[in-house]
Amino acid sequence: MRFYETTPVHDLTYSDVFLVPARSAVTSRLDVSLAPLDGTAASIPIVSANMNSVTGPRLAATLARRGGLGVLPQDLHADELDAAIRWVKAQPVAFDAAVNLRPSDTVAAALAQLPPVVGQGIVIHDTDGSFLGAIPAERLAHALPDAPLGDLLGTRLPELEATDLHGPRAAFDLMVAAGLEFAPVLSGGRVVGTLSRTGALRSTLYTPALDGDGRLSVAAAIGINGDVAAKARAIVAAGVDVIVIDTAHGHQDAMVRAIETVAKLNFGLPIVAGNVVTAQAVRDLVGAGATIIKVGVGPGAMCTTRMMTAVGRPQFSAVLETADAARELGAHVWADGGVRYPRDVALALAAGAASVMIGSWFAGTIEAPGTLALDGDGRAYKESWGMASTKAVKERFEGLDAYELARKTLFAEGISSSKIYLDPLRPSLEDLIDMITSGLRSSLSYAGATTLAEFHERALVGIQSAAGYEEGKALPVSW
Repeated sequence: MRFYETTPVHDLTYSDVFLVPARSAVTSRLDVSLAPLDGTAASIPIVSANMNSVTGPRLAATLARRGGLGVLPQDLHADELDAAIRWVKAQPVAFDAAVNLRPSDTVAAALAQLPPVVGQGIVIHDTDGSFLGAIPAERLAHALPDAPLGDLLGTRLPELEATDLHGPRAAFDLMVAAGLEFAPVLSGGRVVGTLSRTGALRSTLYTPALDGDGRLSVAAAIGINGDVAAKARAIVAAGVDVIVIDTAHGHQDAMVRAIETVAKLNFGLPIVAGNVVTAQAVRDLVGAGATIIKVGVGPGAMCTTRMMTAVGRPQFSAVLETADAARELGAHVWADGGVRYPRDVALALAAGAASVMIGSWFAGTIEAPGTLALDGDGRAYKESWGMASTKAVKERFEGLDAYELARKTLFAEGISSSKIYLDPLRPSLEDLIDMITSGLRSSLSYAGATTLAEFHERALVGIQSAAGYEEGKALPVSW
């Protein structure tokens, strides 16, 4: 990457810069590869943040199915984290994971999990596990909230037999011919997943992130305190593919010791560590055994670190410097936080990041943890919060006695509760992935690059004023 006819005199964030188009021989956006090649199985450079309100097992499985990587948070109890990893590993690759409810559950309970949109649906099983049928989510919009789901079954929705689905294109054609937008998929009378017409189409475009046994890949985070070795062994035993050692201030002795501890266990898995913002921090953490460095202090939407402490660094410059340092050492960086638009993801990759971590942007999706709620205007949202906030601290240290917990929460920082609204046009994680990767593919084609490595080499980056940034935004209304 090089700057276009300018030299920066101060640190830059994503809104300060733009990409300059260059001569290109790329004829189609689909001709480019978005694989990060960072030692993970990912085929797209998108990682979900290890935040309690962002990455749960369902989001991690969905992201891996489309080629990304979900990082389960360290705040889960050990047994919950173990179960979450194993659940992801048990999910289908070719189909979506079913949302299962009972016939006695209400429409309101279903709407807490799914908005009434086309392509989503509920699978109903009896108390003995017998499959009773499925309900397209859009039918929920016209039912009474307290109505039992069993009353909505009516004429049985056609189901698909897994053995009849010979690849995603054949599955798409079959659903079109049958007039289906959503259907359960059965094998031997047992539901093995669900499929939407759009889901089948996506399977022709994305390559899932899989482990050596053909199961969905998943990462999990551990902290730097306590028995780090025991925590690492536990998540590896559950089947995790990437170990993330995480703390707010990654450039500290305790982090170096934690990395060294995990590296000595010789799991043969990528070790991610962070967060940091300087080249020296990268050198220290890679020297301890990390293979991927998580970069970003303070850019997240739920983070108040910079306003509380003045600590942090504008994210574009942080990624640019740390990525250069990591490359010299044969390591990689993940840009963590600060992305609001697909352009920001492209700029992070142009600066040298292998992948980009996304937090709050993903919190407002169907697949994110938590339940859907409606505000006074009927808009659907989910709750999100920062990982240093009072809410997060209370969850993390709930085992402490009242006095010690009070001491911990006294110095908490970050946002404890924020409404993250579902985009009515893109309510699903997969909708956002489509939007982001579409933008990325175009960014690469504008630069004349067919891979992320070429993109970093060829990218021309200019510096703009605040007015220049505003000029690039679409007008929400007409003149």
